[in-house]
Amino acid sequence: MVAAHGVSRVFGGAVWATLVRGIDMEVRAGEFVAVTGPSGSGKSSLLYLLGLLDRPTSGRILVDGADMSVRDGDALAALRLARLGLAADAHKSPDQLSAGQRQRVGIARALANDPALILADEPTGNLDTASARIVFDVFARLAAEEGRAVVVVTHDEELARRATRRLRMVDGAIAARDDGPDRTGAAGA
Repeated sequence: MVAAHGVSRVFGGAVWATLVRGIDMEVRAGEFVAVTGPSGSGKSSLLYLLGLLDRPTSGRILVDGADMSVRDGDALAALRLARLGLAADAHKSPDQLSAGQRQRVGIARALANDPALILADEPTGNLDTASARIVFDVFARLAAEEGRAVVVVTHDEELARRATRRLRMVDGAIAARDDGPDRTGAAGA
């Protein structure tokens, strides 16, 4: 589905910073991967790279086996826009929906075109516990029952334990991998 091979991202300017360093990972169809770690550890930067919103400084991002580093900006934009759609509740104004409903509408909108890969950055960050569990249940079902690949960045360790696999990032690198005793798909990370 999506893979990173030796991916690094260095940000330059007055001060140089390595946002992501030497990442090797694969996410296959039917997997639900949670990426955790402290603020500034590179979680969101990794998600931007996997979502083709940013380009790696070195290494390669593969989507369905195709190397995205050789694609131009227009081709990458077309791949990203192919994943958007409208939700059934799109006609309602945001003030008519709770935070949990708004979050679920956002997920529904992202799923309208039946994407095989779902990337979510802190999708439960502003939600109460019950709403956060509902959102994670949706992601778990999408992976297990519909064979979608799901990658979620979260600070919530309890929710992350519900994923098929967990990756913990520290200082731009994967510091730990947890495939659990009964989890599968560990090969390639």
